[in-house]
Amino acid sequence: MTSWLQRWFGDPEPLRLHGIPVDLRNSRPDIADADVLARLDEALGLIAQYQPLRFRHLVRDVRGIRVERFPTRGAFLPAEEVVLTELTFLARRDISAAPVASSILHEGVHARVHAFRSHVLGGRNDAESMAREERLCRRAELTFGQSLPPALGAPVIERAAASLALADEEVAPTIDWQEARARQDDVDRGRNG
Repeated sequence: MTSWLQRWFGDPEPLRLHGIPVDLRNSRPDIADADVLARLDEALGLIAQYQPLRFRHLVRDVRGIRVERFPTRGAFLPAEEVVLTELTFLARRDISAAPVASSILHEGVHARVHAFRSHVLGGRNDAESMAREERLCRRAELTFGQSLPPALGAPVIERAAASLALADEEVAPTIDWQEARARQDDVDRGRNG
């Protein structure tokens, strides 16, 4: 809903963290915006500090980051050139900011590949190239995890290494997004019911 201030003065400047526009769409009253934004800020700070080249690519390759409820921890939305980071994933405090940063970095690699594929290859994409792309993203995660202090990087390294060991059809599975959304909605209804 547009407020009278937005109608009168126009859209406000978007929220920016580390120079990246952020669109927070919080549908969960039990999750504080400030907590989610603090975790996102921390995650972006880790990428900027430990992988500055990847961070510059992220800034250049995406129009922004959207935070909302979604059936996976992250996604790159090519039509909008936006990295989506899942709301409840950012709200978790049983993990450090490193896995969050790793997920954002991963989606940033998808953004970079999308830009290359669109401009150089004419948008060609198939199952084999998707598996190759996913492995490229996982290798970037692995490198990121290795650049972090050992205690912070360990869970990132473990997850990336496990993913890289998967077969092509497992590393880049076909996802039924309607089914995934329905399962997520069932979980949310159970939590609220």
